[in-house]
Amino acid sequence: MTNYEEPGWDEQVNEAAEQDDLFEHHRLQVDKGQQMVRIDKFLIDRLPATSRNRIQNAVKAGNVLVDGRAVKSSYRIKPGETIQVVLAYPPRDTTVYPEAMDLDILFEDDELLILNKPPGLVVHPGHGNPNGTLVNGLVHHLNHLPTHKNGETRPGLVHRIDKDTSGLLVIAKTEYAMTHLARQFFDHSIDRTYWALVWGDFTEDTGTVNAHLDRDPRDRIKMAAFPDGSRGKHAITHYEVKERLGYVSLLAYTLETGRTHQIRVHSAYMGHPIFNDSSYGGNRIVKGTTFSRYKQFVENCFTLMPRMALHAKSLGFTHPTTGERLFFESELPADFAGLLEKWRHYARYKPDESEES
Repeated sequence: MTNYEEPGWDEQVNEAAEQDDLFEHHRLQVDKGQQMVRIDKFLIDRLPATSRNRIQNAVKAGNVLVDGRAVKSSYRIKPGETIQVVLAYPPRDTTVYPEAMDLDILFEDDELLILNKPPGLVVHPGHGNPNGTLVNGLVHHLNHLPTHKNGETRPGLVHRIDKDTSGLLVIAKTEYAMTHLARQFFDHSIDRTYWALVWGDFTEDTGTVNAHLDRDPRDRIKMAAFPDGSRGKHAITHYEVKERLGYVSLLAYTLETGRTHQIRVHSAYMGHPIFNDSSYGGNRIVKGTTFSRYKQFVENCFTLMPRMALHAKSLGFTHPTTGERLFFESELPADFAGLLEKWRHYARYKPDESEES
């Protein structure tokens, strides 16, 4: 097992550094002179920007802890206690118009749905992508559900994957489900596995990358690794080599944290960028020979899969209301599967490079 560790890594990281992008964490210390009041009333007073409904859903989901123990709304706080609250961020207050879209839904009930996102589909509307996104399609789908009430049409995105990443997403259909799932992401009890084809071979079968992530100071659109922990949020990625194919390897990644571009940046930091990842150096020949036949082979691979080779393969979590542990897997899309076969064939029947000129 190989470890890419941060020097002097401090296990007692600041609480604020542990916030993922789609939920917020509050840590409150009850004053010594505080009167004993119900915790829901205390939080409404101390978190004026948070609605009563959001606080009540957090309590119901077990996301309000007093000295590490989940409590009910009727619990009366005492001086000196430490209160922790995990809340899903509210949906953005922008109009999202419904659009009919074929969605590959693997599971759906009143609380959530699981879907398989195709590559090339943007998840959320934004600059340059006001429509045609997954959220537009979800709004259209949710609008026809009998549980869809009060004109609320914004599905709960508990996590995201990049436009060019394919694979599994869980969508919350109620605020309670979103709050409950957000807590699971915060506690790292969500099981997520990504498959990626990366450049290079590995001497070990498994390994871990432990390096802070923050905006790249030279290019604010990208993220960068800070192995000394001097900037950004801590991020931990585990990997397992699934298949060795000579100049590339198929890896299974599991995440302890969910930072922006985490797998992509950690892969590049190891010196093994994801195949055809244009942002982090994977869209050029990183490993291999200088012969023209090999160069042409790689160019053909880039043409076959004109995106990065990253797929959200599996997803496991606890259902918010039933308590059942759910697990889903997604097959590799056609372009990724075709790319793998092409590299497998190359690895088996590697041409005689001595014949190249």
